[in-house]
Amino acid sequence: MTDQRPNILFIMSDDHASHAMSCYGSRINETPNLDRIAQGGVRFDNCFCTNSICTPSRAVILAGTYNHINGVTTLSTPMDNRLLTFPKLLQQSGYQTAIYGKWHLGIGPQHCPTGFDDWAVIPGQGFYHNPEFIYKGPDGGSRRTVQGYVTDLITDMSLDWLRARDTTRPFCLLCHHKAPHRPWYPDEAHAHLYLNEQIPEPDTLYDDYANRASAARAAQMRVGVHMDSTDLKCEVPRNLSEAEMRRWAYQRYIKDYLRVVASVDDNVGRLLDYLDAEGLTENTLVVYTSDQGFFLGDHGWYDKRFMYEESLRMPLIMRFPREVPAGSVNDDMVLNLDFAPLFLDLAGVPLPSTFQGRSFRPALRGETPSDWRQAMYYRYWMHKAHHNVYAHYGIRTRRFKLIYYYADALDQPGAIDESHEPEWELFDLDKDPHELMNVSRAPEYTKTVRLLTAQLHELQSQVGDARYPRDI
Repeated sequence: MTDQRPNILFIMSDDHASHAMSCYGSRINETPNLDRIAQGGVRFDNCFCTNSICTPSRAVILAGTYNHINGVTTLSTPMDNRLLTFPKLLQQSGYQTAIYGKWHLGIGPQHCPTGFDDWAVIPGQGFYHNPEFIYKGPDGGSRRTVQGYVTDLITDMSLDWLRARDTTRPFCLLCHHKAPHRPWYPDEAHAHLYLNEQIPEPDTLYDDYANRASAARAAQMRVGVHMDSTDLKCEVPRNLSEAEMRRWAYQRYIKDYLRVVASVDDNVGRLLDYLDAEGLTENTLVVYTSDQGFFLGDHGWYDKRFMYEESLRMPLIMRFPREVPAGSVNDDMVLNLDFAPLFLDLAGVPLPSTFQGRSFRPALRGETPSDWRQAMYYRYWMHKAHHNVYAHYGIRTRRFKLIYYYADALDQPGAIDESHEPEWELFDLDKDPHELMNVSRAPEYTKTVRLLTAQLHELQSQVGDARYPRDI
């Protein structure tokens, strides 16, 4: 007898900002195949990550817990593969499970994928062209270089596994792309895009970081200024003013980024076409997201890490015709922490008491529970490493965002042991959606700061995280 529980196709890219997707109203990009998912299902406009960096976000998604619980706080803290994860629970309940593509949670026997019937993952960030893959096997797997373009190869592997599956059992397939992670090498099929075009600049490309905490000025991820010849595919001129450098480098950067995204979009189309051809569309939950957002020249930056909107916000579109009205839009506050509970809910698998997220299945039907969250907690632990972004935590509500830069490594692996004076930022998102004006010391916001600080500390208590000793 065929198991009628829904299939799950979970497609995740790396560093794909929602404002580079046309279903989110992008000014700079067209993503017709991603739009197919949104048009046939639901677009979530307030999906956020709890730590905007690859390894920690992926651990949150798999394990359903905050990083201070699962222990994956930085890029230097691989995930213990003995942790309970949603793929393990689905596998135990009879699902066929597989992951192909980016893992980035460590390699070797203690960190390789578990809970999957089959897997093939790229070590670390991997390469765009002719990448090495680690294949499932003893002692953490075996390595082999595969000829081709990484986005195509990950999709090829995913399709091969789907074709060979047991059709009497439901599947959960994780197709996790490396792209569009830095350094944005497009394939030959998309290299010609945008050659004779000027891509619109973001409103905050020339941000001067005035009226904000010193963390914004200290960050070393300014477009052009902190990029190298690998990023820009040419020697970087150093005789330009900073404004000229940002203007020049933005066009080179964003065009390669969009070319890489175009390949992802095409390959998503291949997967959707397969579901259609095999009659699987009606009973398959298709998810597309990214492990976090990304600065596309916003604030003059590339990369992520900050709690600012472009980094904090994740794209999330889902299609499940059996349950989701086509063309829906939802603005509930959903977290990457909630993905595992949703998948388990749809599969009829009980949610472990240790998981900290919540299924948002009602939101798929356009129903918001009366007690749904109105605020979320964020923490970035990797103090100063790679891009000199200070460690911080904060709270985001519907209207406000309060950030505390405690600026201390706190002995975290991969963080730099150099502390700075703590600072606060408060943004009124209704009045200042671009987050250019820190109003934490403005007299008219004194009461707001007091209330949000108390709410922040309450959230920390609820999730079991410790506040910084000097946070008063």
